[in-house]
Formats: sequence, C-alpha cells, structure tokens
Amino acid sequence: MSSYADAGVDIAAGDRAVDLMRGAVARATRPEVVGGIGGFAGLFDASALAGYRHPLLATATDGVGTKVAVARRMDRHDTIGIDLVAMVLDDIVVCGAEPLFMTDYVACGRVVPERVAAIVAGVAEGCRMAGAALLGGETAEHPGLMAPDEYDLAGAGTGVVEADDLLGPHRVVAGDVVVAMASSGLHANGYSLVRHVFFDQAGWDVGRDVPELGRSLGEELLEPTRVYARDCLELAGDGQVHALAHVTGGGLAANLQRVLPAGLEAALDRGTWTPPPVFGLVAALGGVERAELERALNMGVGMAAVVAVEAADRVVEVLQARGVPAWVVGQVRAGAGGVTLVGQHPS
Repeated sequence: MSSYADAGVDIAAGDRAVDLMRGAVARATRPEVVGGIGGFAGLFDASALAGYRHPLLATATDGVGTKVAVARRMDRHDTIGIDLVAMVLDDIVVCGAEPLFMTDYVACGRVVPERVAAIVAGVAEGCRMAGAALLGGETAEHPGLMAPDEYDLAGAGTGVVEADDLLGPHRVVAGDVVVAMASSGLHANGYSLVRHVFFDQAGWDVGRDVPELGRSLGEELLEPTRVYARDCLELAGDGQVHALAHVTGGGLAANLQRVLPAGLEAALDRGTWTPPPVFGLVAALGGVERAELERALNMGVGMAAVVAVEAADRVVEVLQARGVPAWVVGQVRAGAGGVTLVGQHPS
C-alpha cells in the first residue's frame, strides 16, 4: 500500500514548518491585517487606509534567481528572504507606493521544516524592514522534479499610492539631478555570471577567505540586498523626487532609462563612486569586460532617484542620515534618449 509520504511528500513536515515560522510572520504585520497565517487566503482591510482620495494599487512579483544556489552551498537560509522582499517591494516603491503586504512561495524537493522556517523568517524580516505585512504564502514539495535539497523562492507584493503623488517619467524634466544610493553588494542579480566566474572558472569555494573582501567569499555573495522602501518613501513626500529606478537586471543604465521620458537623456559620471571590491574581482577573474559588468551587475548602485536640482543636496543628506550612502551621480538633459556613463571609477 502506497502513501503520499512514500511518494516524497511529507504533510507533517509542512505543518511543522508552519508552526516554526509563526513567530517570525507575526512580527511582519500591520494594523490592517485581518486574522493570521494558516487560512486559505490572507486578508487586508483596505478601508482602514486613511487619507487616500484616489488610491492606486501597485503590484509586483519576482524571485531571487540563482542566489539560492549560494545559500545552499553555505547551508544558510535566513537571509535569502530579505533578498526576495527587496526585489519585490523595492520595485513597488519606485512609483511612490507604500508597500502594504507580501505573499511568498517556496518550492522544494523535500520540506525540511527548519530550513523552510529560516527562509520564511528572512522574508518576514525583510517585510518588517520595508514596513509591510507578510500576509501568507505557500510551501510546495516537488519530489522527483527537484532534488531533496533544492528549493526556489518567489513572491508577490501590493502597495498603494495616491494618484496625484505617482512618481515616474511624467514628472522628469531637463535639469533634474540623479542621486545614486549605494548597494550593499551584489544584491540578487547577475548570480549566474558571478557563480560561473568564482566557482567554475576560478574554482573558489564559499569558505575561501578573500583579503580584498575582508571576509569569506560565501559571506560576500550571501550579503542581503539593501531594502530601500522606507528610505524612498521618506524622500517622496515633498514632491521634489520625480522618479526612482530600482537597479536590478540590466544594470544602472538600463533601469534608469525606464524612468526617462522621450526627448530626455541622462549622463552619469563613473568618477563619483568606487564600486565595492567584489565587482573588480568578477572582472579580473572572469576576464569580464566593463560593458558586460555594467549590464549584468549593479556596480555598487542599488537605487537611483531623479530629483529637482534644488533638492539634490537635501536628498543626499536625508539618505546619509538614514544610513544609506548617497551622492549626485549625474544629470538629466535634453537629447535623443538613453543613459550614458562617462569617466572612470576612482582606483
């Protein structure tokens, strides 16, 4: 006689994972949340959102890509959820929306309750950092499709913005200044290239101590993505921030291009910042050309704000006071479109 467990699905393990994650999820909440985890759907009382005359809902979905392979190599799973939150909710905040809630989806070859709980605890911590609630999620066991220690992580989020406060290309004008916000490292994009360079080409292990990094390779690669949501909302309140660009796949130029209207272009000066050492290591060990690096990786800039020229100094000061290194990186001007990076990074 066969059972579900014989086929590789352990319902009891899934129930234990839910029990283990309850405490972390309970800390990632908002007053508008109705009920708790464990239901078929999460509930959020939108009528409790005060002050919106014409609310627009914003939504986004994303994953963390092959960075999960590094977490598996390290056997450390409590930070990858922060990366997920940053990928999803920082995409939402760029239009000026306040992140409200998120749901997550963990697919795995075998449910290991402690591992799943650690993953979800990271998601909950990221939501807390962003000021959003973790409203629910799903853990799916896929025996035969995924190896027992394999998993993937994805999620979706929702936010709200007053229609009159919507940020984007419609607000950007010639003369605006571009303010860069430092990344915490590689974030969660370009890991197929990064893993190929470090693991396949260089033959390095995650435990290798790297003097240039001041820590092991694995610790560097697993550094959580900076969550900018609350910092960006702090800036967006006075109307002087016209657009935000989350620097993910495609790099700084491609993502900034998405918030420039027709007839405007941006020129950015590489000389205004020095990328963290990990980017130079990828280039040197892999023989990766600069253009390819700048397409695949954030190069030390995780978010960019397009602001009125008279507000640039204040924006930089506010961000730095909040612990986010920031600087003026370039300017918007009339032109045929596109984003140009000029100059050289300081050595």
